[in-house]
Amino acid sequence: MKTRKIILFDGICNLCNQSVQFVIEHDKKNEFLFASLQSDFGQKFLKENNLDAENFESMIYIEDEKIYTKSSAPLKISKHLDGIISTLSIFIVVPKPIRDFVYNFIAKNRYNWFGKNDSCWIPTKELNARFLD
Repeated sequence: MKTRKIILFDGICNLCNQSVQFVIEHDKKNEFLFASLQSDFGQKFLKENNLDAENFESMIYIEDEKIYTKSSAPLKISKHLDGIISTLSIFIVVPKPIRDFVYNFIAKNRYNWFGKNDSCWIPTKELNARFLD
């Protein structure tokens, strides 16, 4: 876990699933591993780190044993992606309360705007090795 970059996401959220698929598409170095917050790995991680294991209001990004949540997570992730998307990481200079206000607004409305599934997204056989159980 030290050297890998891990993204924990809400597995039933369509926006979250689309975001993971976007990261996979732009992660040409295959640096990221993924797990849904609902998975055994996700639940264990949340409990071990005293994070809410039932109400998923933030994507979680783990890099070098540091945990990033809310707006910091996607901005830290974008830094490692190929193409112009990596430039989004410059928004880390925006004060965190402002970034998190926008993040929280989107997170609160994501199911209404993007919908949700009854179960977690299942990766293809080719991608399965990048997902933690």
